[in-house]
Amino acid sequence: MIRVLLIFLLLWPATLWAVQPDEVLENPVLEERAREISKGLRCPVCQNESIDESHANIAKDLRLLVRDRLVDGDTDQEVVDFIVARYGEFVLLKPTIGGSNWLLWAAGPLMLLVAMGVGLMYLRGREKAPAAQEEALSPDEVARLKEILKE
Repeated sequence: MIRVLLIFLLLWPATLWAVQPDEVLENPVLEERAREISKGLRCPVCQNESIDESHANIAKDLRLLVRDRLVDGDTDQEVVDFIVARYGEFVLLKPTIGGSNWLLWAAGPLMLLVAMGVGLMYLRGREKAPAAQEEALSPDEVARLKEILKE
């Protein structure tokens, strides 16, 4: 049992990082830049992991693409723009606020304000509504009620 636990503890850190040794660049500065870029790009398959963490084949391809572009001399922004041009803004873990995305960013707070306004109008309308008044029973209804209660 102890051996299994020891093996697990030794191998567990290796599963945390998806970057394989054959992907790592020899230049440590370029490798650091590649890792930073990879942490900001979403895996198209996993959707909630960065390509730096994902084990999917497409994530590996994207990591290699990032490294190839950096070796070719692209800046960090040019690499990100290149991948966004191919896959859309979906690949960004932190999408931009500009363009049509401003509506998505503003939708939550706007809907909260609308809901609060509707709730406030409803509560004010209830305060102003006249109280429901019960009508007295007619003499025929009183007689019918007494007749039913006697049975």
